[in-house]
Amino acid sequence: MTIITHLWLENLTFLAIATAFLVIVGWAWRRTKPFTLPHPLPGWFKIWFASVQIGGGLLPLLALIWWGGWQGYSLVSLILIPYLLMLGLQILSEIMTLRWQTVVWVMVPYLYLPYRFWQLYEGWQWLAPIPELAGVRYLLLGNLILWIANYCLDLAQLPRLLRWEPNSP
Repeated sequence: MTIITHLWLENLTFLAIATAFLVIVGWAWRRTKPFTLPHPLPGWFKIWFASVQIGGGLLPLLALIWWGGWQGYSLVSLILIPYLLMLGLQILSEIMTLRWQTVVWVMVPYLYLPYRFWQLYEGWQWLAPIPELAGVRYLLLGNLILWIANYCLDLAQLPRLLRWEPNSP
């Protein structure tokens, strides 16, 4: 099986499973109170959001253009195009579930982020024997760290998102 076939099957399988899960859970929880983001957003949110957009989106896009396009390394394109597509699909899923005000919105990152960890690790492994792509490997490793930190931050925000009241002493 070629890398292209492997990646198409892997990504389409994940997308089908994640979408089916979100649809089924959305249907099961359809009678819950509509979900909206808690306001006001914390002050650090803008900094975090910008760092994720730059580190997780813009830098991989620039790497794709530079190494995958101008330098002609097709393996970089094979790694970063699916990564960016899944990132875009996660954002689309978050926009749609938030627009529909469903509690499924909270679940979207918990499905997509572990898969993103896998995508980054897998790409990092594939680039190991190519020393001239060390910069891309560092980018993938940096993104892996960024998204794991983002996942931990998402977990830490669950009580706030679910509006759990803190206990008073």
